[in-house]
Amino acid sequence: MQSINLHLKILIAILVSLGLLITGYQIYVLEIPLKEDETDDIWSLDARFEFQATAGVPIKAQMFIPQLNQDYISLNESFISNNYGVSINQVDGNRRVTWSARRASGPQTLYYRLVLTKRYSDETAAVPPPAPRVPIVLEGPEQIAADALINPIRQHSADIETFITEAIRRVNDITDDNVQLLLGGQTSPLDKARVIDILLSQARIPLELVHTVRLEATANQEPELWLRSHNGERWLYFHPETGQQGIPENRMVWWIGDNPMYSLEGGRQGRVNVTINNSEMNALRLAKMSTDNGSSALLEYSLYGLPLHAQQVYRVMIMIPVGVLVILVLRNLIGIQTLGTFTPVLISLAFRETQVGWGIALFTLITALGLSLRSYLEHLKLQMLPRLSIVLTFVVIVIAAISLFSHKLGIERALSVSLFPMVILTMTIERLSINWEERGGGHSFKVAVGTIIAATLAHLLMSVPVLAYFFFTFPAILLVLVGFMLAMGRYRGYRLTELMRFKALTKQG
Repeated sequence: MQSINLHLKILIAILVSLGLLITGYQIYVLEIPLKEDETDDIWSLDARFEFQATAGVPIKAQMFIPQLNQDYISLNESFISNNYGVSINQVDGNRRVTWSARRASGPQTLYYRLVLTKRYSDETAAVPPPAPRVPIVLEGPEQIAADALINPIRQHSADIETFITEAIRRVNDITDDNVQLLLGGQTSPLDKARVIDILLSQARIPLELVHTVRLEATANQEPELWLRSHNGERWLYFHPETGQQGIPENRMVWWIGDNPMYSLEGGRQGRVNVTINNSEMNALRLAKMSTDNGSSALLEYSLYGLPLHAQQVYRVMIMIPVGVLVILVLRNLIGIQTLGTFTPVLISLAFRETQVGWGIALFTLITALGLSLRSYLEHLKLQMLPRLSIVLTFVVIVIAAISLFSHKLGIERALSVSLFPMVILTMTIERLSINWEERGGGHSFKVAVGTIIAATLAHLLMSVPVLAYFFFTFPAILLVLVGFMLAMGRYRGYRLTELMRFKALTKQG
């Protein structure tokens, strides 16, 4: 007996743990939304490339576009142009789109759009570290100025991080003669970043210039320059003017390097306007889109992979164990008597169409009429099989009659009575009549009422939209229900109704 108890406990622990682990993996690792109405941010990046084409000259317009392996996952990328060829190439760690045309004249507009989201991105996809640094060759006064700046920077720094911070601070001090010499009279962020790059190259510290955009709803946004360096373990980001370390979370790298965002051949007066819009999308729909794009295996092996008509069936089937659990609790813990376990659940499924009020009324009416017929047939001394056949036929006639009269009276809800399982109604009538004969009308009435109560509670719980979504999306939670059912299978204690019944004995004592 002890070995059986141990075996049962181990089995329950395995089922519950497995169900919770799978569900937790779906929620915390795959990031499946917990609620059906949950939404996520969607960002649309629009770049409009405008220029004047030179008549009679081939046009070649190039523009850097964001890499797709960042902390955001691409949902859609499109290039809109009229009579232009489009090609994408990798150039020095950047993606670059090239629009080309043999002939064009007048104003030209080219469009690039990228739609992305953060939720289902692969945040483990890290940017590889740079190659070993080679010092930038300087001559004459520039080398002397660079050395004069590097020496105090080394004295006031302890590692790569502090070295870069000190270098940024000194380069932004434009009153320093050495800084003025290296800047050459230019004080833009890009010029300061080039001087910082020169100083770090002399110390063989890697540095990349990264141009970023803010994921905020803005029009005509100008990309902002940041610096990043690798300390051997991770990338460090710095603002070239303020020295702020750590790039804000709402920024995305557009391209790297000191080259301009675009280049143009065969045209003039080129400009690029970047507009960013924000919207929201249902998280579950977003998960499906991510899976379709091959970016995530989020729903690959879930019930959402079934055809739509099959999903509708399983949305109902997946809730049947919940209804069974309700019946189990009502019978084993509370002590409510019902006609078996599955009869109330099947009746509760019929309530989905008739609704509870009409369902109870129709069930009571048909059962009462069936019991009356069954009582009459008992006087004829018929065998069970012919008796059940007659009752079944009578149930069909009653259902057809109720549907016909309800339609004539304009009560369309009563037409759903045809959805009641006729065999279940027939067996219910038969079993209630047997209870009536064996244990009396009072007991039969209690069983009928208990069945209706259990079916109603099961229907109410099975119809909760949040639960229906949760069990359909995380079906592994059914293993937890099985573990609970196994635990209840060994319960031998008093039921709630028995405690109330025996309470009178304690008063007498």
